[in-house]
Amino acid sequence: MELIAKIFPGVCCAALAFGSLAGCSKKPIVDEARAAGKTTADFPKVTADVFAPMDRGSVREKLSPQEIMGRNTWLLWSAGNEHFWNSVAQDSYGLMDLLKMLDNRKYPRGERFKRLGLVNEPGFKAPTKPDEFGLWLDAPTGPEPAGIDEKVYGKPSGVLGFRLFPNPDFDEKARRKWDGERFANDPAYYNDNTLVRPYRVGVSCGSCHIAPNPVNPPADPENPKWENLSSAIGNQYINEGRVFACNVQKGGLFNEMIENQPRGTSDTSRIATDHINNPNAINPIFLLAERQRIAATEKIAGGALNIPGEKMEMAVPHILKDGADSVGVPGATIRVYVNIGLFSQYWLSRHNRLIGLTPQKPFEVAYAQANSVFWRATEERVADIAAFFKKLQPLHLADAPGGADYITRDEALMAHGKMVFAESCAECHSSKQPPPPIDASSGEGRQWLSAEIVKPDFLANNFLSTDRRYPISKIETNASRAMGTNAMRGHVWDNFSSETYKNLPAIAEREWYNPFDESRPILFTPYGGGPGYYRVPSLVSVWSSAPFFNNNALGKFTGDPSVAGRMEAFNDAVQKLLWPEKRLGKASIWRTENECSLQIRKEFLPAPLQKLADADGFVRIGPIPKGTPVNLLANLDPNLAQLVRIKAEVIPALVKIKAQNLQGEAAAAELRKVVPALLDANKCPDFIEDKGHYFGCDLPNEDKLALIEYLKTL
Repeated sequence: MELIAKIFPGVCCAALAFGSLAGCSKKPIVDEARAAGKTTADFPKVTADVFAPMDRGSVREKLSPQEIMGRNTWLLWSAGNEHFWNSVAQDSYGLMDLLKMLDNRKYPRGERFKRLGLVNEPGFKAPTKPDEFGLWLDAPTGPEPAGIDEKVYGKPSGVLGFRLFPNPDFDEKARRKWDGERFANDPAYYNDNTLVRPYRVGVSCGSCHIAPNPVNPPADPENPKWENLSSAIGNQYINEGRVFACNVQKGGLFNEMIENQPRGTSDTSRIATDHINNPNAINPIFLLAERQRIAATEKIAGGALNIPGEKMEMAVPHILKDGADSVGVPGATIRVYVNIGLFSQYWLSRHNRLIGLTPQKPFEVAYAQANSVFWRATEERVADIAAFFKKLQPLHLADAPGGADYITRDEALMAHGKMVFAESCAECHSSKQPPPPIDASSGEGRQWLSAEIVKPDFLANNFLSTDRRYPISKIETNASRAMGTNAMRGHVWDNFSSETYKNLPAIAEREWYNPFDESRPILFTPYGGGPGYYRVPSLVSVWSSAPFFNNNALGKFTGDPSVAGRMEAFNDAVQKLLWPEKRLGKASIWRTENECSLQIRKEFLPAPLQKLADADGFVRIGPIPKGTPVNLLANLDPNLAQLVRIKAEVIPALVKIKAQNLQGEAAAAELRKVVPALLDANKCPDFIEDKGHYFGCDLPNEDKLALIEYLKTL
């Protein structure tokens, strides 16, 4: 979708269809709550412990009132983003339509976890008849727990993380036009950008983080009970592309991107695009207090200092894989809410969503504080969320049903595994480190770690990471996530990254595999100013979170949240981690599985180009041959000079492929002629997905096998 807009001159006028450039107006941009004269007092917190049965194993003590409000916020609060998702459903012409996704005719409740990875809410069942609007939404079997104000938090949809709000624009005229049957089945109807839906859908953070509890999994993932669920484990099963773009058309490049996206990943830079297709694994959240204890000091300046609690120098723990969220827990937390639609009236004036043609502008914290009631109400809640996160403890395999059977009872083998971990892993994967001036990588440092690891409390409050950043030249995993640019100076998340991050030096030139000519590696010069680094991931409960790596590309996806299913995924991933010859390697490159085309709705294009549309309303350029690396096209940088070259070389090649009906190798050969132009314009031409992290790969096999046994206990 991005590429087509870049190729055509003048298409930036179509960006208005994706969100008005309201920053051009002198009139202040305000959110709906402020426009209605509301204050934060109109959005009270939920104080009742409505999710008490959840989080078995990770919550081991009774929650305090603040911790209860934190969990409630995490699972219920959409911060007014129902306005954003409703707008998206209209001006994307049905591409993104959460209400349609929730309808059982599209994805039945009995298949929802399997197909979408979403978690069905206990207390609901599949509908036996449509509701008053002709929608087949999940039906409640009883009332929701008391204490939730539906005016503030909406009503449950039957899918955790998604709440239903009445649409204030659904007046009598809209009601007369509404047809639930056509909404389900008629593209001409549901793609109409003037269609007013009866509900808005709000999205909470729980939508991507609630998942089956590893130590108390459901017997049937489609029908969990509350006690079978964990609120912050990170959903390793979500099919994000299908959830948020349920109407994406087959035959297009965007569909191929979604088909290749690993389950359990989220591309959080897709809407405020960084022009890199870089979905990343959804993190579990554990031991926040320990993360804060070990956090390195970073320098804070500019708009970030408006975030409550910010100082010019402060210890900063990170959540994002690249460590870009570098202004502390409050800033990192509220940035997530903005990224899913908080104060979208202003956010969308700082970038062109999905297309990204005009330069980004920083989302200014001070502006949000002055003009968004929902921002202020969220600020009041972030300390509660942090308090809840500090309560969450690791989940251990030994505590899961039958889990102990997967762990060796050979004490000598386990002792051996501990020593291998201390000598080969703990330098990076332990928050307990030698005291200064001892270097953890030195012989003395390893001796210290070897002495500590045998102590009974070594794993207690051990985050199993130093949270330090390392360049991709050292880690060698796929660089796409590390090269994201949204947090650089002057970009959309400028106010949410530190000066320390913005001043990170560029790493050395990279040499990457060339899938078009193996004899000539791709040479890539990374840009500085923040990108190019990954923080050390935590190994807490690593047995439960395979596949591995920042992109979930290492290891197979089982789709099975049982203990046996998680261990099958773990064993496959850890074998490939330590024996790289077992990895997919070149076969892990995301490629188009079908011949496809670049396609976009005609309404997003200037009037003269709309005449090129097919009967279904799409302009198509192609075909793109089957087997083309997806990120050859998905990672194009909107640099004007490069785009002129692309237009001059790529479009004629695609036209020739179509005009001469070239197939297979003939089509691929024609495309190879324009690969140099595409590579030159590619923002991150690193195509192999499961490479990197070769630490420990040269160990003797007996050391690797012992290490695996110890990793199961983390």
